Amino acid sequence: MRTLLLATAVTLALAAPLSHADDTKLPDIGSSAGELLTPARQAEYGGMMLRELRNYGYLLDDPLVDDWLGTMGTRLGSNSAQPQQKYTFFMMKDRQINAFATLGGYIGMNAGLVLTAEREDEVAAVLSHEISHVTQQHVLRGVERAQRDQIPILLGMLAAVIAAQQAGGNSSGDATMAAITSGMGLMQQRQINFTRSNESEADRLGIRTLARSGYDVDAMAGFFERMSAAMRGNEGGYSTPDFLRTHPVNITRISEAKARAEQMKKDTVLLTTQTPTGILQERVDPSAPDTSASPLSGGNPLLPAGLQLSLPGTSLPRGPTGQFDWARERLRVLSAPTPSELVREYEGLKRSQKDGLTDPQRYGVAIARLRDGGAGGVTQALPELQQLLQQYPDNLWVNLALGEAESRRGQHEEANKRFDALLKRLPQSRPVALTYARILNEQGGVAAGQRAQAMLRPLLARSSDDPVFQTTFARASELAGDSTRASEAYAEAAYLNGRPEQALIQFQALLKQPGLDYVSRARVDARIESIMPTVLEMRRLGVHDPEMSRN
Repeated sequence: MRTLLLATAVTLALAAPLSHADDTKLPDIGSSAGELLTPARQAEYGGMMLRELRNYGYLLDDPLVDDWLGTMGTRLGSNSAQPQQKYTFFMMKDRQINAFATLGGYIGMNAGLVLTAEREDEVAAVLSHEISHVTQQHVLRGVERAQRDQIPILLGMLAAVIAAQQAGGNSSGDATMAAITSGMGLMQQRQINFTRSNESEADRLGIRTLARSGYDVDAMAGFFERMSAAMRGNEGGYSTPDFLRTHPVNITRISEAKARAEQMKKDTVLLTTQTPTGILQERVDPSAPDTSASPLSGGNPLLPAGLQLSLPGTSLPRGPTGQFDWARERLRVLSAPTPSELVREYEGLKRSQKDGLTDPQRYGVAIARLRDGGAGGVTQALPELQQLLQQYPDNLWVNLALGEAESRRGQHEEANKRFDALLKRLPQSRPVALTYARILNEQGGVAAGQRAQAMLRPLLARSSDDPVFQTTFARASELAGDSTRASEAYAEAAYLNGRPEQALIQFQALLKQPGLDYVSRARVDARIESIMPTVLEMRRLGVHDPEMSRN
């Protein structure tokens, strides 16, 4: 596991700063980085890295957390230097404080960073910084320099996987890690001057994105300052967090972030808006891109004045989502090393806080009990969630958890009624659909499977790269008696979980089913054709699925 983590760092090393050098020279304007890899090729490499991380268990795939992170990221991305860029945001289980960007607009964040943050603005500050690495093609420029130096960055991850597999255990693990670490050191030395200028540029553009998105511009300097202070207090016995190793913070950088924040405040205007609930005041950057209108909205010059259209729901809200505290507690539970450590963590929070646990922390304790799986945990969680719902009747996080608790208590009718109401209120919500479908799958039976399958089918087109969706849809199809769709979805899930060889075998087996219709056969043939090159390349490099080898 540690071998792959280091290997992945090799692939990502050029996306982040790697030295405390003071060179602030800007990147060459005439760089040919854009010609090095096409956007499609970049997305392919980013997707491969994501699947490998998931294969080794580093990703935290949770519909609610993913939805929160994606909402925040989309809000920032739409106000970045390249609002048309496609981004993929994902959460890592690791409690180390870190975040990174890589090829194709893939941006990862560790759970530890969210747990350390005190508010959503701080998380948004880090995300906006990483988004700027993407918009300025810092990763691609780094790959270009590495290629000039004949360092095979993009193959580093696969090479390390091969080394780990050939070791056959822990005996040669130290030697493998030493080799990888040496390679990283070489790359770091060659990238010192280049990446320092990247960091300065990402800070400058990131804080502008933060302001345009309605977040507190002081959050970036505040987070860096608090991290730096914490490190000074922990010098005696703690290792430096990955975030400070890859994002070195010094007094100069903090001062520059503060100065930029003050300038941003001067460059914004106070906007006063009358709303049904009162007067709303917020600071707005006049130079920000207009995300309040779609191509068919009132400002479309291609339409006559009398035919201007306004589409509801096309504007992106500004500022914090209001879900940070709930997301942080859910992450605390899902990233905890063991249940016992989680219990001790909440007991420590309760003792250290004057008023005991906050309401979101009470929610965290409740879902921790739900995850225990036993009847006792459900019995304890149910009244806690009912009390929280009285205080927060429209809170999606609490409603979904309560529906789960009710179903596992055997109150299926009441739970399904709750989920139906949520689905009616939020018909396009991925967390609602996936949670409800999973609960129906747990309830079992043909009718439940058919209901879950029908509910998930409309999401198929936009959820093709979601392994949680594919696994849930596969089980629903299985219960409904649709074996063809179940086999397809299970094969897709295997591919997305970093098992292309398993996926290929499953798709090939599906072609042998006698009842396969023409449309399904064509769909399966297309997937085999698209997966085969990946499998052949991995075999050529000597990378084999360990489960396939054992079988």
